[in-house]
Amino acid sequence: MISRITKLLLQTIITFLLFALALFIPAGSSRWLNGWIFLILFFGWFTLVNLWLLKHNPGLLEERFTLGRSDQKGWDKILFPFLLILSLAWLVFISLDATHSHWSPVPSWLELIGGIIMVCSFILIFLTFRENSYLSTVVRVQQDRGHAVVSTGVYHYVRHPMYSSFILFFFGASLLLGSWYGVLFGVVYMIVLARRAVLEELTLQKELTGYEEYMTKVKYRIIPFVW
Repeated sequence: MISRITKLLLQTIITFLLFALALFIPAGSSRWLNGWIFLILFFGWFTLVNLWLLKHNPGLLEERFTLGRSDQKGWDKILFPFLLILSLAWLVFISLDATHSHWSPVPSWLELIGGIIMVCSFILIFLTFRENSYLSTVVRVQQDRGHAVVSTGVYHYVRHPMYSSFILFFFGASLLLGSWYGVLFGVVYMIVLARRAVLEELTLQKELTGYEEYMTKVKYRIIPFVW
């Protein structure tokens, strides 16, 4: 059986290669400073948070390693891969915009702010991981792991804080990489993700005890006071 550390290493390498290829092949060169800054920030955080999970919540790390669960909802077996493909397409599109076409240039000072926003998204993601031991990558009710409603920490404010962090991530990363159109592409991603959130909640209402009551207490899905 492959150890968790080996799985973590393989996942990190594969994800890094996919991101790097999506950025630098369209750019036609590896000499893109902002592309490297993005990769260093993202994979620095990616490695640290997974090492934290390995130490403090290995069960959740194992859950996130395991794809193709038999109890994953049928609609999510379509949406989840589509979101992954859309993420890579977003990077390819940004690379073409920022390094070749220059359709929507971003000033340097805003690129810096974009990097700060992206780091803020990482902090929110970590707070979500810390609070929720059932944060699977796929939509399923984890009866095998004693799935229960989480209403503390960031879940006291929105029902899907991980999705909230994605808004910050796509906005910040698009600015850091130098593409306003990347922000618009991120909006398309978030529309698909919002649809997933609605379908996910219908599942949790039906199958997870206490979730419907939780929804009456926390009224916003992703953006406080908006939706």
